[in-house]
Amino acid sequence: MSKDAVAGNETAGADHGSAGHGGAEHLVKMANDIGHFFGAEPEREDAIAGIANHIAKFWTKRMRDKLTAHVRLDGDASLDELPREALRRLAAQPAAPQPSAVVQPAAAKQAAQ
Repeated sequence: MSKDAVAGNETAGADHGSAGHGGAEHLVKMANDIGHFFGAEPEREDAIAGIANHIAKFWTKRMRDKLTAHVRLDGDASLDELPREALRRLAAQPAAPQPSAVVQPAAAKQAAQ
């Protein structure tokens, strides 16, 4: 921990690439871990929807914004394919998705028809 952090002088979130718990690299790792979990889904679309739903439901706006800013500044090469696509889909949704606007898995779409 830096002397500034100990003294309380560090600005929260100022360094988008910091390696700490809230750093962009940590968020990339978390997104990739979520992608590995949902990668077990037999349908690619269900995996992407699961990742997008998880991020939309359980990540704060600040976390989502930080990951999006990191991708904008540094590119998305550090994100695996499934979380990269999930992030693209989230970015295409309205700014404040309502529960009904959350990405639906393919199986749920078929059941609703």
